[in-house]
Formats: sequence, structure tokens, C-alpha cells
Amino acid sequence: MSEPSAKPKQVKCPTCSGPSLFSSQNIYRPFCSARCKGIDLGAWANESFRVPEDTPPDQENFGDPKLQ
Repeated sequence: MSEPSAKPKQVKCPTCSGPSLFSSQNIYRPFCSARCKGIDLGAWANESFRVPEDTPPDQENFGDPKLQ
């Protein structure tokens, strides 16, 4: 008796939110297609994805309550 093969996992594509096969058979994983993978790469290249800064903006009177 053979075991039933595991069903490939479906995940949400990070770009279009459509279904994407999370399997070694999907060469674009976690993306659903080459198009979505390219859009994500372009966003990184254009620096659209950034980590927010915790530092306050540079201002001369920042932190001095008398000057604010």
C-alpha cells in the first residue's frame, strides 16, 4: 500500500496576492510568475522597500524645549 502524495502547498504571492504553488516545481516561488518576481526585483532596485528610521529628522532646535 503506497502513501498518498502530499498536496503542494498554496501560498499568497507577495506581489499580486494570487495563489502561488510553494514547491520546487515552481521556479518563481514564492511568486506565482516571472512577471511578479520581476516587479518585486524592480521595487528593490528602485529602493521602494525601505526599513523605517528611528532617528529624528535633523533640525537645529530639536530637543530644546525653549526653542520649540
